[in-house]
Amino acid sequence: MEKTFTKVVRSLNVHLPARRESLSTLLKEERPKVIGRNGSTHRFKNAELEQIAEIVPEKHHDRLKLPIYIELTPEFGRGAAKIHGRLHCDVVQSVLRMEREKTDELVIYRPEVRKLRRSLPTTTQYAFFYTPG
Repeated sequence: MEKTFTKVVRSLNVHLPARRESLSTLLKEERPKVIGRNGSTHRFKNAELEQIAEIVPEKHHDRLKLPIYIELTPEFGRGAAKIHGRLHCDVVQSVLRMEREKTDELVIYRPEVRKLRRSLPTTTQYAFFYTPG
């Protein structure tokens, strides 16, 4: 049963990029994009990249990989999502106008997820995770 569930979750993530690109690389491209694991092309809006570039100090543009994953996991209950990585958390806290705290992990809930996706529709993507337990 767990193997089947793991396969289902994996199939939900085929849209995710095979490799995420750095903000600095994407800012240099005329038509910024990444290629999904299923071969699809995911394009980024330049305005969103520029918005993120204003939030993240330029010295960290090479370290910030996009898209930002909104990790949906049953761990925190229905409607909760996790953001991983200090720079990703900085971006999300800024966009959501949350109190900025240095953290490597952030839990947000459905209203915040909706606001984040409205603000950054091309630079964020849903990712599904399941930890057998």
